[in-house]
Amino acid sequence: MKTSPNKLWLFRVILLLLPVLLIVLLEFVLRLVGFGGHPPLFITNPTHQSYLLPRPDIINRYFNDKTNAPRVTLEANFFLNEKPQDSLRLVVQGGSTAAGYPYGLGTSLAAMLDSRLKPTLPGHQVEVINTALSAVNSFTLLDLADEIIAQQPDAVLIYAGHNEFLGIMGVGSNYSIASNYTMTRAVLWLDDLALYQAIQAAVSAFRNPKESDVEPENRRTVMSQVARHKTIARNSARFNAGIEQFKRNMSELIERYHNAGVPVFISTVASNLQHQAPFKSLAVPDEFTRALAQSSKHTISALSNEWQSHNSADLHFTLAQKALALGSELIAKRHFVLAKEHDLLRFRAPTEINNVIKNLAKQTGVYLVDSEAEFAARSPAGITGRNLMLEHLHPNVPGYFVIANAFYDQLRESALFKPWRNFDPNTAWQRRLVLPAEEYYGFAGVLTLMSDYPFTDEPQAVRLPQPQDWQQNLGRQFFAKEIDWLTMMRLSAERYKAQNEHNMYIKTLQILADALPHDPIVNGQVAEQLYNQNRFSEALYYIRRAQRAGDVSPQLERMNQRIIGLK
Repeated sequence: MKTSPNKLWLFRVILLLLPVLLIVLLEFVLRLVGFGGHPPLFITNPTHQSYLLPRPDIINRYFNDKTNAPRVTLEANFFLNEKPQDSLRLVVQGGSTAAGYPYGLGTSLAAMLDSRLKPTLPGHQVEVINTALSAVNSFTLLDLADEIIAQQPDAVLIYAGHNEFLGIMGVGSNYSIASNYTMTRAVLWLDDLALYQAIQAAVSAFRNPKESDVEPENRRTVMSQVARHKTIARNSARFNAGIEQFKRNMSELIERYHNAGVPVFISTVASNLQHQAPFKSLAVPDEFTRALAQSSKHTISALSNEWQSHNSADLHFTLAQKALALGSELIAKRHFVLAKEHDLLRFRAPTEINNVIKNLAKQTGVYLVDSEAEFAARSPAGITGRNLMLEHLHPNVPGYFVIANAFYDQLRESALFKPWRNFDPNTAWQRRLVLPAEEYYGFAGVLTLMSDYPFTDEPQAVRLPQPQDWQQNLGRQFFAKEIDWLTMMRLSAERYKAQNEHNMYIKTLQILADALPHDPIVNGQVAEQLYNQNRFSEALYYIRRAQRAGDVSPQLERMNQRIIGLK
């Protein structure tokens, strides 16, 4: 009996659809039994369920074998589960600089803006949420966007760009998950499927030892582990792939926020130009070395023009140093920039990254924050160096304040948030929520970073400077893990109070209260201290939080009513 053409085609279609239906069925069964799924970006605070916080170990989302994940965490910062009507909710995205490395949350863009915006926008429940963490790049920013949108932000603030080459999923990274942009996006999409996760788990079970058999984690830094491709020449295929990756991801990221009606503030990124020699360079020609040794202020310009197009980063760095010593500042700056551009080990963002950021701001109408220009404006000869940087790209505390101040100014100029009561930068600097103990801890962290690759060929022993006072000694103890962070803060508060250092005592209480939103006592103490200083809009924030945590004292309610009566 002959089969009709229509039945034959139907049979072929069924054959083609059977594997798809089987995959769909397996996916459904796996999800039904609770297998698969990614850890969410935001989780409920187990101590007080009125609050959410970004998941500290969110980096594990990108690693099926968690033992291979870099040791980076997202510091806990809290915001209300249900967004209040009077809320101003901003979310920060980015890498380690946006996260405040190495000092911690106090120097992060989120924390510095949060403390300044509270008195700036009285009557608003200000929440600036940090989702930035070390080693991530635009792939992670894009991956987290939908979960951020779900929290109804009033704006998103972005400081990112240094990790496109060697960060997680970077084009030259040990932590890349595919060979090109399209495949990486495809793997990220597949990774949402329970079936794909089951296959990964099965492969991992055969390939890796059991978790109990894994060697204890070593003390190597993340920078020493991430670089797979240590030579990425300017305008090479891999270099161009990194720029294209950033451009495509950031374009889609901005489009998602635009479609959700969320304003975006995006910043250029800054690097240490003057005091960071190139990590890896082509050799310097002997001819240039001889010419440089004979150069003077009268001949340095001609030498600059002659060698400007050379690809040796070390050549440009030594030429820049000589030009600066001769007082030729413009020539020096040009070659310090070229030294960074031709550095083959791509830990610092090249100029093309900032060009992408500026072009996206023009094309999409997002708000541009030019942090790079702000760093240059506050640096001798306009050349960013140790005055604002710790090493190759992480700012010191004043440098972090420069970034936060640049965002603050652009938030004001946008006129999106009213009523705006300008809070002067000098007062904001004095009230920054960072203690000397944390500064010492951060400095110790930078010394650790610089004791390993790429700053040295082999890991070196870390020698910490002798603490100069009890504050630095607490920072040393915290770094050595002799005390935890909470103990460091509580001991600081006790000492400041005993010594009648009132402003430092209040600052420490604020830091503690922000870390413990569920603690009615410390939040009530902060509220009372701020109220007594006539810092009413800030006091109201902590009054409400103390009451939410269970403080029903008449004194707190009286302060609450008086502040409301002043409006």
